[in-house]
Amino acid sequence: MNAADRGIRWGIIGCGNVTEVKSGPGFQKAPHSRLVAVMRRDVDKARDYAQRHGVPRWYGDAAALVADPEVDAVYVATPPSTHKRFALMGIAAGKPVYVEKPMAMDFAECEAIARAGHDAGVPVFVAYYRRALPRFARVRELLFAERAIGAPCIVNVVLHEPHHPRYHDPDHLPWHVRPEVSGGGLFADLGCHTLDLLDWLFGPIVSVSGQTGNQLRAYPAEDTVAMSFAFGNGMLGTGLWNFGSHGYLDRVEVIGDAGKITFATFGDGPIRIEKGGDAIEYSVANPEHIQQPLIEAIVRELRGEQGACPSTAESGARTGWVMDQVLRGGSTGATVVDR
Repeated sequence: MNAADRGIRWGIIGCGNVTEVKSGPGFQKAPHSRLVAVMRRDVDKARDYAQRHGVPRWYGDAAALVADPEVDAVYVATPPSTHKRFALMGIAAGKPVYVEKPMAMDFAECEAIARAGHDAGVPVFVAYYRRALPRFARVRELLFAERAIGAPCIVNVVLHEPHHPRYHDPDHLPWHVRPEVSGGGLFADLGCHTLDLLDWLFGPIVSVSGQTGNQLRAYPAEDTVAMSFAFGNGMLGTGLWNFGSHGYLDRVEVIGDAGKITFATFGDGPIRIEKGGDAIEYSVANPEHIQQPLIEAIVRELRGEQGACPSTAESGARTGWVMDQVLRGGSTGATVVDR
């Protein structure tokens, strides 16, 4: 019996916090999908996760999980510093790979993963799951099927949030703000979601300039980012991120020639259309396991069913390129192979 007949059997490398609710249960609840093995360097924590989530096998070694003949596909949910190594391990074994975001430490690593998957004929997907959420499918419908704001012209992104106490202790910083592990700071961790979503909505960003700052000096990574960018379709955009603000604001604002649409990247607050002096709001709740719709799309593609997963190695690498332009001042174009 092949994978298409029996369903896709998954193994997770790195069963940490992101897999508790956001992703892990989605592999069990998606049709024709099962989670059969998990791995963590601390094998006791891997065992605990497996027993709590009804997973039959656990490992303390990634290579052992990848070599498990009962594992058809691998989800890499470790910090970005090990994404490339584990993704290439799965590809070398001929097993489809689903990599957490950001895809890797920088664009060069993203490109290496994408090229390895292409050359080996092994599908690679990236956990930019907003591409599959009903909430953003509604945004896309409003923009293009219903032309609710006319032709989109510009987009403005703002994300402000207060400095969190967990970043107060310089000797015990979370990996998200340690560039040697994460590839950047909270902009790398959160900003990539918005930039990838914009790629899905409006096509690739082809020109980027930006500035980064470390205003609080609480950790080595950036805590403030300002950027401007241009899409291949001629649209222009700006973005501001600050992680030491007095309060919280998450807003994506798209201005069209007939109106404006506003929505948040995170959470599931209302989608607001303003047009001709009137305003209307749409509410679309996020699913309990927020990665499940994307997991379902991956499973359908791997089973040869109609439709393709919208978040590929190529699209993920494009977002990696955009991040590089801001964080590392990159200047080379994003030339990633297509599957």
